[in-house]
Order: sequence, then C-alpha cells, then structure tokens
Amino acid sequence: MTSLPAAGVPVTKEPVGLVTIDGKRPDGLTLIPRQGGKPLTWDVTVVSTFADSYLHSTSLSAGSAAATASIRKESKYSSLPPEYLFQPVAIETLGPLNASAVNFLSEVGRRLTSLSGDPRETSFLFQRLSMLIQRFNSALTTDSFCFADEDPDL
Repeated sequence: MTSLPAAGVPVTKEPVGLVTIDGKRPDGLTLIPRQGGKPLTWDVTVVSTFADSYLHSTSLSAGSAAATASIRKESKYSSLPPEYLFQPVAIETLGPLNASAVNFLSEVGRRLTSLSGDPRETSFLFQRLSMLIQRFNSALTTDSFCFADEDPDL
C-alpha cells in the first residue's frame, strides 16, 4: 500500500516473524505505532461478489461478501501477538469494502490531505482502488477468453 508511506507512515511488506498457524504473514506492518503504542498490521483480500459461497448474501445486501471475508481474516490473524493491531481490508469485485476498511482508508486519505493540502485526496485514494479492481476484473475476463482462441468449437 503506497498510500501509507505517502501519508508519512513508513511500512514494511510481509513482515518476517509475524506468522499465523498456517505460516501466512500479513501483507504489511507500520513501522511506527498507530493507536495505543501498537503498530498496525493489515491483510488485503479481494472476493468475488458472484462466487457461489457469497451469492445468496450479496443478492440481499451489498458488501456482505466483503464483511464475511473481513471476519474470516480477523479469525485467521487472531493468533498475532496482542501488541499488534490488525486491519482486514476486504474488497468485492464489484467495489464494496468492509466497514472497518472504509474507516481506515478514510483516515489515510485525511492524512494525505493534511500533507498535500488537497481536500480531494480521500476521493483519489478510493478512485485508485476502484481502478485497480476494474483492471483486475478486466484481466480475469480477458484470461477467460484465451481458451476460446484455442478451440474453434467454443
């Protein structure tokens, strides 16, 4: 996440020594404390709004797949030492984020605004995330058509 360093918060990617039971590491760690003298770790996941496992809930409530993925991430990283804060960032392929990620990213946007003086920084941050998801979706769609070129019957 390049926005944190731009907001004056130094980070390290995939910190060594912070592993879960299955050997996975969080995506990042702030090198300075965030709240209560604790550094922040985070892990990002992108979930498909249309996956069979989420389809029923997403048809009833926008963002429910992101909320469910967030809860799973919190559970996965519950074994992190208590001296670290954990922030799940779950994004659906159609755009919704989990509520705590929206709050977290809004705070990053406010810090960017305080450094740059541009009140649009939070909007720009969410627009960049939106573009990343759109590019990801485009790449998945393009990849799904690659096999059609190989088999004329498709």
